[in-house]
This record gives sequence, structure tokens and C-alpha cells, in this order.
Amino acid sequence: MRRALLLSGGMDSTSIAYWRKPDLAITIDYGHKAAEGEIRAASAVCNTLGIEHRIIRCDLSALGSGDLAGKEADPHAPASEWWPYRNQMLVTIAAMECIKQGIDVLEIGALRTDGFHADGRKDFVDALSDLLAMQEGGLVLEAPAAEYTAEELVKVSSVPMDVLAWSHSCHRSDYACGYCRGCQKHYLTMKAIGIDPY
Repeated sequence: MRRALLLSGGMDSTSIAYWRKPDLAITIDYGHKAAEGEIRAASAVCNTLGIEHRIIRCDLSALGSGDLAGKEADPHAPASEWWPYRNQMLVTIAAMECIKQGIDVLEIGALRTDGFHADGRKDFVDALSDLLAMQEGGLVLEAPAAEYTAEELVKVSSVPMDVLAWSHSCHRSDYACGYCRGCQKHYLTMKAIGIDPY
């Protein structure tokens, strides 16, 4: 059974990479503002952990909205970083690479607290997994940290600080802006696990 992880280089996927030790990590530059920061972080994590890493670039910036695209948020946006159908798109692109690489299970970093977005909920992950499994290749989608908060995941994974420190959570830039929802989540999680983020 070969497993791949959709690795953004953020705290959650970095913790999962350390915890699950996938056979392959996939990072996607879809034309978002923080792409190079995410690639830098994900590459450092994979190098440190000895995980094979694939980087896929496909510029979909014309279809984005909000912080991730450097644009005004769409009227449908539940939060400033919302990008229409983003998780569905990322899973689909990663799935294409998984089939090439003989992967059986693709893992994503959805958490219990990600239910704020429809595409972070368990029923969404289950429905997308069913859709993938009915197609050629029979790929299965899993969210191994779906029962955890970010703080709980860091603790469960036992990820050491020298690995977690590589993570990049900013939505707006290749370097932490300090103000977006991604940066704020990063700081709050670090504080919750007893690390002064400042």
C-alpha cells in the first residue's frame, strides 16, 4: 500500500508528514501568492525526513480570489482566504500524479476545525474519495487528522520543532505577513504548544 500526502508546507501537513511518513509528498503551485514559500517549506521538510517530493506547477491565478490570489474576496467567501473549489482542485491535480506514481491512498491535512469551510468537512472528504475510487486507478482519499485540532495534531504527531519550524502558513506572501488568517493560526498554535512565536 503506497501513500502520498498533499503537502502544502503548512503546520498541519508538515505534522502529518512527520507522523505518517508517506511514500511521496506532492506540493502544488496553482498560481497562489504563497506558492514559493510553501514549496521552500515542503522541500525542506521532505529533505529532512527523506520523503520523495514532487512539485506540480499549474497557474490557475485567473480563477482565484481572496488573500491567496491577492484579490478581493469573492461574495461567496466565508473567509478572506477562500479560493473557489480549491481543495477539490488540489486533490484532483494530486490524484493525477498519484496514478502515475502507483499510489493507493492520498492523504490531505483536513482537521476537525476545518469544517468552517465546506471542503474541509468529513462528508466532503468522503464524497471526493468515493468519486476518485469509482474511476480508473481506484485511488482512496483520507484525512488522517480529521479528528484533531492543529494543537492536538502537533502533539499526536510528535513532530520535533526543528521540522515544524520549516512550516509556512501565510496566505499572502512567500514570507509570513503576520496578519492573515494563516499566520494568525500559526501563531496561536505555536503559543498553544508552549512556543513563543514572536
